[in-house]
Amino acid sequence: MAVSPRSLVLPDPLPLDGGGTFDGVQIAFETYGTLAEDRSNAILLCHALTGDQFVASEHPLTGKPGWWARMVGPGKPIDTDRFHVICANVVGSCMGSTGPASPAPNGVPYGTRFPVITIRDMVRAEIALLDALGIERLHAVVGGSMGGMQALSLAANWPGRADKVLAIATTARHSAQNIAFHEVGRQAIMADPAWNGGDYYDAAGPDAGLAVARMAAHITYLSEDGLTEKFGRRLQDRAAKSFGFEADFQVESYLRYQGSGFTKRFDANSYLYITRAMDYFDLAEEHGGMLADAFAGAKARFCVISFDSDWLYPTAESRHLVHALNAAGAPVSFVELSAPFGHDSFLLDVPALDRVVAGFLQ
Repeated sequence: MAVSPRSLVLPDPLPLDGGGTFDGVQIAFETYGTLAEDRSNAILLCHALTGDQFVASEHPLTGKPGWWARMVGPGKPIDTDRFHVICANVVGSCMGSTGPASPAPNGVPYGTRFPVITIRDMVRAEIALLDALGIERLHAVVGGSMGGMQALSLAANWPGRADKVLAIATTARHSAQNIAFHEVGRQAIMADPAWNGGDYYDAAGPDAGLAVARMAAHITYLSEDGLTEKFGRRLQDRAAKSFGFEADFQVESYLRYQGSGFTKRFDANSYLYITRAMDYFDLAEEHGGMLADAFAGAKARFCVISFDSDWLYPTAESRHLVHALNAAGAPVSFVELSAPFGHDSFLLDVPALDRVVAGFLQ
């Protein structure tokens, strides 16, 4: 999985919520657009669970366009003719930032010796990156899904660092249902004999387990209506059922394709660590049990966006967040957009999203 991204080793040890510090952390990142002389036009873009820093450029492993190329670029809603966009691969991931596959001081990959991290730890590393780049204040921090969690964490814990906070298809805490789906994925990975307690870097990895984890998670990113419209009960490349366990249905074939493709670009241990970080995320718990208290010192304008077909982080979660922001006296706008794609709507062609994003960042 070797890539050669732009990267920076943080000059100071990274404090961790789990205790202690982590020295020599490397952060891989990409930038788009030109930083203004007064450094006032920087946007930190935070990626989702299986995303990376390649927002608007070709992915070095898959050759595919960046995961938000439709949103980021010259003349696009996040306009790189106006803004300097920074996206960092989160700590714990596998696209150049320090993670379980990285060599420990003894030269052997960390594996499960890697410390358990949190969303706030990820943001600490991003703040340290901004400091190293000389960017004291952001025009905005933007993120969808896990990226939205990072945006909210930055606003709550570093309230002076961003003028605007755009949180899309996200939540202020992981629900029991969210945790349950993640646990199914983690158990699939750890039940694969090739996982070997996380020590598999010199052998074939737990691709079967990781593929199943991806399949289970991918279902949560879609909507029932979207699946029905796209696949229904149509058969895959056959006129009749096989009366066996091959992929008879198109939806089965699609999920198997998603699972097998994922194993070529993602590390199984990273999947364990990042899903655990998301499960630990609870902004209210971090601030004495009251979500409004998390934003008591907020100095930014907020925009919260949900989608009516998203059952992973439903609109009720966004409304709960908006009520807390209102209680804290933070300026916030909220919109629920209609889209048939489920949670993944923020990544797909939803023109109304483009208009809201562009308008808020003006």
